[in-house]
Amino acid sequence: MRGTVTWNGEGYDGSTESGKRFSIYDKNSPSPMEMVLHAHATCSLIDVIGGLKDRRERIREARVEIESERASDSPRVFEKIHFRYVIRGGVPEALINRIIHQSHEKLCSVGIMLTRGGVDLSWELDFKN
Repeated sequence: MRGTVTWNGEGYDGSTESGKRFSIYDKNSPSPMEMVLHAHATCSLIDVIGGLKDRRERIREARVEIESERASDSPRVFEKIHFRYVIRGGVPEALINRIIHQSHEKLCSVGIMLTRGGVDLSWELDFKN
């Protein structure tokens, strides 16, 4: 992967090799640490939705609520991350649990990178048919 980050005088603009553009760390954009946290949650939710394959049309709601703790001293790395998966729809709860577990153990590159770096990750599932 390649990309560019440019200071624009008020914040930063990112661009990807494929031409996607986004703002970083200005009054309307997330900080780099917020982006990492949300990238982790998004990566895992992509795994969950993707793992449901032909059942995903039965999902009425899918979201990840995020809580985190950072070190008090610099560098203020993440020490703990907790995800609360809120899933509503006609799919087997056991399947969703299995997919979430797989996401954190072998699928989500962002999360695995963080946990290998020492982040304590926990999660729970709030599921209703």
